[in-house]
Amino acid sequence: MNIYKKELAMKFKSVASWVNPIFILMLAFMSLYPSFSAEASLLDEALANMPPELLAAFGMTGIDLSTVAGYVGFIFLFVQICLAIQASNYGFGLVSIEERELTADFLLAKPVSRTQIMTGKLLAALTALTITNLAVWASTLLVINLFNAGNEYQTGSFIILLLSILPFQLFFLAVGLLISLLVKRVRSVTPLSMALAFGMYLLVAFGGMLGKDSLELISPFRHFDSNYILSHSAFETPLVVINIAVSVLALVGSYILYKRRNIRSAN
Repeated sequence: MNIYKKELAMKFKSVASWVNPIFILMLAFMSLYPSFSAEASLLDEALANMPPELLAAFGMTGIDLSTVAGYVGFIFLFVQICLAIQASNYGFGLVSIEERELTADFLLAKPVSRTQIMTGKLLAALTALTITNLAVWASTLLVINLFNAGNEYQTGSFIILLLSILPFQLFFLAVGLLISLLVKRVRSVTPLSMALAFGMYLLVAFGGMLGKDSLELISPFRHFDSNYILSHSAFETPLVVINIAVSVLALVGSYILYKRRNIRSAN
């Protein structure tokens, strides 16, 4: 439990550094919605003149930005990118930080098993992500109520969208952790986190542009497509199953690899 408390304390500053920009992002985008809504015809005309490939790359195919759901579905993609980078950061740095700073042998000398160490770290990371999750919930519902321009919307659809955040981030946490244990050494977390987050987004973007759905099946950005969720008020169950299965397998594999890993010593 001391591992959990220490890890969580170390992540509080990180949580704030992600929550604040996401809130500012939502506030800035939603403050523009009343103008978009008032000029709906001009907006539709502009979208109609854009290349279909570009619309597909940004997930704007078949959406109506004049509606609250359509507009939030579009801007939530940028929120998801931020959430993906945060979770990837936690995943890549979960056990690699001690190896990089050569303090792992000190931790492993304590009367706790590697399984307990991993579990404590994972729980701390999940708690930090849950705090971020709750903050995003509050921010999203707040800005929607402030800037909906009097247009009607279904609260239930947004609740379902917000419920997708935790499994969405769990995928990046688990896969980032697994990759960090598959490589010999993680020298820097940020480049790997950016690569994983944007790599998964590009799979969806190129899949949409090329019309190849197979590229999208392994990406959480497709598993939890905000436009689909808001327009159907539901998840795509088969894709959610894929997401959860990958996350669970990555976590199980991470435990196995960590228990067998040859940890570098400071000596």
